[in-house]
Amino acid sequence: MIASIRGLMVLADDAPNWKIDPVEQARAACEGGAGVVQLRAKRAPDSLALEWAEAIRAITREFDAAFFVNDRFDLALAAEADGVHLGQEDIPPSRIPAAARSRLLIGRSTHSLAQARQACEDEVDYIAFGPIFATGSKDSPGDPRGVEQLAEVVRAVRPKPVIAIGGIDLGNLTRVIEAGAAGIAVISAIADAADPRGAARALAESLREHGGA
Repeated sequence: MIASIRGLMVLADDAPNWKIDPVEQARAACEGGAGVVQLRAKRAPDSLALEWAEAIRAITREFDAAFFVNDRFDLALAAEADGVHLGQEDIPPSRIPAAARSRLLIGRSTHSLAQARQACEDEVDYIAFGPIFATGSKDSPGDPRGVEQLAEVVRAVRPKPVIAIGGIDLGNLTRVIEAGAAGIAVISAIADAADPRGAARALAESLREHGGA
């Protein structure tokens, strides 16, 4: 099992408006240098989500990348994923059976300092915080949090790694890393890119240059 989560995390998303499906998104991400792929299947039936998960698991093993499944620890276990990522409305980390916790790393989406602190008490392995900037990729409660709130969360939960999400691109990535984020999570930057592989490569290289990988 991987020891830490940092660098470029790409959310392979099943929204119908993207140019490529989640498996193609995952392969482009890995070929571009992403260290983590998370399957976010909000619309697909379980059978298709598991098919995608198994395909992405194979791809991430090929590239020595970590693989997480969003929301569903049962699908994560079935696909032999490295972990599960839980939102605020998902099953609490404390309610995941001990046997599953022993096999899975756990990430938690947070949108406030209080939620980030609670995630630490729940003994998650990493915290996602955002949205940092405005984004149309996924629903997030409230306004953009900005890099100042991100820095506050990083200080409060240290040494737990914080992954920043929401509207992050090459133009603002440096500010996010300077705020202390261990990495970034993106959706549309890859799924909606004219060259998804090249977009992932540019983000991964910029992260390495600025110490965020």
